[in-house]
Amino acid sequence: MAIEKVREYFKQFGMEDQILEFDVSSATVELAAKALGVAGQRIAKTLSFDVGGNAILVVAAGDAKVNNGKFKAQFGTKAKMLAADDVERLVGHAVGGVCPFGIREGVKVYLDESLKRFDTVYPACGSSNSAIELTIEQLQKLSNAECFVDVCVIPEGE
Repeated sequence: MAIEKVREYFKQFGMEDQILEFDVSSATVELAAKALGVAGQRIAKTLSFDVGGNAILVVAAGDAKVNNGKFKAQFGTKAKMLAADDVERLVGHAVGGVCPFGIREGVKVYLDESLKRFDTVYPACGSSNSAIELTIEQLQKLSNAECFVDVCVIPEGE
């Protein structure tokens, strides 16, 4: 199970006991926010894309939307999300629990600037009913992120 892989990954940092597991689903931003009792924008959603035949992950704030122009400027190709059937095979986690921890080797992780608005955020931990609270610095370190990118926009009024 992917959450066990993530728990094992966090063991090296002594953080495996900080993973939160819920009796309800946290598979979407809305469900995760409800399970945690926090605003949806503080959920760090992990989006899976195909860039040049390689899977990459972009972690963004829960209220952020990928902007195709910004994505193409950053990665040289239009934003093409991985098909749900390919996510687990290429990334190592199933849709609903995708996170930047304990992923397959060679999958690059990028953090979107939209996350920098918050002191802490809540990414999933490999299952559709888990999360962990991390500072942005912890998220950057623990996800082995390549860099911050600016590929999302925050819709007006959010």
